[in-house]
Amino acid sequence: MPTIENGPETREFAGKRAVVTGGSRGIGAAIVSQLLATGAEVLTTARAAAGTVPEGATFVQADVGTRAGAQTLATATQDILGGVDVLIHNAGGARPQERASAIPDEEWQAALDLNFLASVRLDSLLVPGMRERSSGAIVHVSSAAVLTPAGPFLHYTTAKAALENYSRGMAMELAPVGIRVNTVTPGRVATPGGEATREQWAEVSARMGAPLAETNADDTPPLGRDGQPDDIAHAVLFLVSDRASWLTGRNLIVDGGEFPVD
Repeated sequence: MPTIENGPETREFAGKRAVVTGGSRGIGAAIVSQLLATGAEVLTTARAAAGTVPEGATFVQADVGTRAGAQTLATATQDILGGVDVLIHNAGGARPQERASAIPDEEWQAALDLNFLASVRLDSLLVPGMRERSSGAIVHVSSAAVLTPAGPFLHYTTAKAALENYSRGMAMELAPVGIRVNTVTPGRVATPGGEATREQWAEVSARMGAPLAETNADDTPPLGRDGQPDDIAHAVLFLVSDRASWLTGRNLIVDGGEFPVD
């Protein structure tokens, strides 16, 4: 995959303080690595302690899918960074169920907490500091699964759809005070979390007597390959950079052309 080379933009985030949720692996770790490479001071978090956090980042163990976890991260942000200039909500996920009607209440709540309310709660704690400084950039990471919602993941895609709606609303509210809010929607990306989800879906499909291919087609995107974490990280960094200073309320779909926009 392409990496950031030396050039005029190499240190474009120097002096910036960034918070990335779910930054211990996959897309989150790629975002953290690219922010560090371009000069940012980065604080990241995950539910479980992990040895895979990119070197140079500060790691805080917290479950942002809970109110207590969001508060833990917000407190650490203030104590360690003194505030935040760039906020990237990447944490997310859910376990597939056999069908939408079989998703129990606790799975709906868990999906909403992690994929939607985590962003709402953390924004409520960190955005006031951005308001005081009249600047800031926020990115919410969604999922292209929203574009083709399937019953086994309806709790996940519903939560991500709510996140996209919330992101647009926050963009309009915060634009007058100099804070930009955008969404990045990844297509199929090769990550440990994605692979685990595909394995879980295969197990669910087998229990239902349906081959995996019927529920999770393996067609290659038009650009000829699945995405890599760096592909999504590049898009995220663009949106939080000064190069995107006139972009807010947008949803950037990064999918290798898999989901054409009408």
